[in-house]
Amino acid sequence: MEETYLLNVEGVKKKILHGGRGELPKLQDGSKFTFHFQTLKDDFERTVIDDSREAGVPMEIIVGKMFKLEIWETLLSSMRIGEVAEFWCDPIHTGMYALVSRGMRRIAEGRDPLEGQKHRCGMGNMFDYHSTGYDDLDELQRTPQPLIFIMELFRVRGDGGDGGHSGNSWHRGAQLPLLVQVEDPSAYKRDTWAMSKEEKLAAVPVLHSEGNRLVLRREFAQAAAKYQEAVICLRNLQAKEKPWEDGWLKLEGLVTPLVLNYCQCQLELGEYYEVLEHTTELLQKHNDNAKAYFKRAKAHAAVWNEREAREDFQRVAHLDPSMAAAVKKELKQLGERMRKKHVEDRKRYQGLFQSSQGL
Repeated sequence: MEETYLLNVEGVKKKILHGGRGELPKLQDGSKFTFHFQTLKDDFERTVIDDSREAGVPMEIIVGKMFKLEIWETLLSSMRIGEVAEFWCDPIHTGMYALVSRGMRRIAEGRDPLEGQKHRCGMGNMFDYHSTGYDDLDELQRTPQPLIFIMELFRVRGDGGDGGHSGNSWHRGAQLPLLVQVEDPSAYKRDTWAMSKEEKLAAVPVLHSEGNRLVLRREFAQAAAKYQEAVICLRNLQAKEKPWEDGWLKLEGLVTPLVLNYCQCQLELGEYYEVLEHTTELLQKHNDNAKAYFKRAKAHAAVWNEREAREDFQRVAHLDPSMAAAVKKELKQLGERMRKKHVEDRKRYQGLFQSSQGL
């Protein structure tokens, strides 16, 4: 997997997922980019915010027409035809995304994207709206954050015309992008972002098995990546279900062991604070999961949180008596490590005191 960085663009990182063909397009005002995109949060689960494939039509933006999310023009200009790339963008580039997404979602719903909008600049409109009408977009407005854009570039047309191309379209004053039908994208190895529901479900056990195989080879970083990818597939599917109903719960049952496996890999890699984060999040939903408490206890012990570690180990023994022997062993090791640390700290402080006395 090739990884590059866009030159002279602060706050942007690019990773090529599938190489394109030919040279970089030569652009001029009026040139059109036609592409599919997916917008993700920069979190462990890479939560999907928008996906043009679900709308059934790709995006098209016109160079030089002051598209509200200016960084997209820069990102696309770095791509070759047929390329699939992932871009991480700092909040300095993503502040207008909520407004752009709001308009695109309204189009997909068959509504006027400019309904109720005053004829003001983008930032002015942002301050006018107390709510976009979508909870996740309201969160983005309240809390600017980095976003990840995965883009697949199909075509660049240099003349700015539609070439008689048929399909659904909408365009008004270049305030939002034109949406059109295009030819099928070039074939490439599908990443999870482009998979259908059935493909994601089929990929999960394969990724789980690959992760287990890598663990046996003690390739923990690679195994963690497999488990994480499986979780992402399931979370994407779960987002379409009502929380705590049957469909959501079935998917949650698949997610939990994958998160625990991921945390075990992170323990092996010494990423203790990441383990604390994910086990705590898991226990907020499933406060009777002994394995999650056990892994969190080990992470607490590793970063010298003695009280928290002891409390979690005791919960493990209470919830699952079969783990009592393992808990007893861990508590013994914790006690020995803490006593050793106290002795070392005492010697260090005595040395510092004696040094200060000699001055």
